[in-house]
Amino acid sequence: MSDVAVDALSEDEFRARCREFLDEHAVGFQLDGDADSGGLKRLEAGRTFQNALADNGLAGLTYPKELGGQGLSKDHERWWREEYADYPNMTFEFTISHGMCLPMLAEYGTDDQKSAYLADNIRGDKIWCQMFSEPGAGSDVASLQTRAIRDGDTWVLNGQKVWTTLAHVSDYGVVIARTDPEVAKHAGISMFVVPMDAEGVEVRPINQIDGGSHFNEIFFTDVSIPAENLLGDLNNGWNMATAMLMYERVAIGSGATAGIKHDRADSLIEEATKRGLIDNATLRQKLMKIYIKETCHSMVSMRTRAEMQAGKTPGPGGSIGKLFSTLIMNEVRDVSMEIVGASGVAWEGDHGGSWQRAALTGLQGGIAGGTNEIQKNIIGDRVLGLPRDISVDKGIPFKDLKVGTQID
Repeated sequence: MSDVAVDALSEDEFRARCREFLDEHAVGFQLDGDADSGGLKRLEAGRTFQNALADNGLAGLTYPKELGGQGLSKDHERWWREEYADYPNMTFEFTISHGMCLPMLAEYGTDDQKSAYLADNIRGDKIWCQMFSEPGAGSDVASLQTRAIRDGDTWVLNGQKVWTTLAHVSDYGVVIARTDPEVAKHAGISMFVVPMDAEGVEVRPINQIDGGSHFNEIFFTDVSIPAENLLGDLNNGWNMATAMLMYERVAIGSGATAGIKHDRADSLIEEATKRGLIDNATLRQKLMKIYIKETCHSMVSMRTRAEMQAGKTPGPGGSIGKLFSTLIMNEVRDVSMEIVGASGVAWEGDHGGSWQRAALTGLQGGIAGGTNEIQKNIIGDRVLGLPRDISVDKGIPFKDLKVGTQID
């Protein structure tokens, strides 16, 4: 690597620096047939990559230098993403840490919180998770029942979260909890930073249909956290959660790279060619549709990223990319099983079960980050301006609602 500082490079020199780094470090994942059910190998490889990225002045490009970033422009971020698009994504396991928690901390955190958390997050030394959903509050997250009660200089958390990705390896989590049950359900929620090793935090992995265990349920039993761990304003947690969900949908729907990508179609075309099926006219048409949709999705993602680079907080338009990505995933699943044929029901031999695992993993796409139905509601309501669904609990204090698992 050149010793010239990154901020002194021209666009062409910066892009060349990125490619030089990626040639050396973006080498994909060597799993040696291991399904890596908990994501530990991918996480370790991603952390090694992210550490090297920071050491070479390419991590956290737009974040301030004093907080662990590089203090560069949004153009630098775009140039990096465009170059990264041609290489394996080494930081998939950092989607929540970097795509959701990091921007929330940077936008809403206090100066002390930024100083405490940003640099380790950017380097990948600390992993973060997001704790929103509960057994009785999934699509209707505002019905959450985890409580946070102020006790002097601390907040005491009690409750349960579920479907929390990577909680089993996370150092910190962002959680929303009810801080005022006397007001309407959206109004009495606050957001907090929780150390995952705090006394009273219990993480239980969930075994998934694809053999993985990325998701977890979490139990809080009298978990005491400092008062300064409140993120944003007290009882403004719903607005904070909405902002974080917007970042989430951009992260899921737009990915870590930029430019036109059609990786899934390319992979399917390669497999169909290898199996002598590429001349089947019906299959070719299905493959071309996926190719076209991936191309269009890339354009939607580029527009969303461009809006963020222009200084806009992600809006409801991020739901379009997220929904589109899920619909593409469904088509990819069906076509992949058509290509691999009868071997699609077996886990031995054929690519070590990778096609089968991908098909099953794809089922979560329409749930994680907000169901397809929720995305359609958001698009209809906030993008197209259609009438909202009827809300029968509007203005009613949360304590008076019979929701989820709430009991008298």
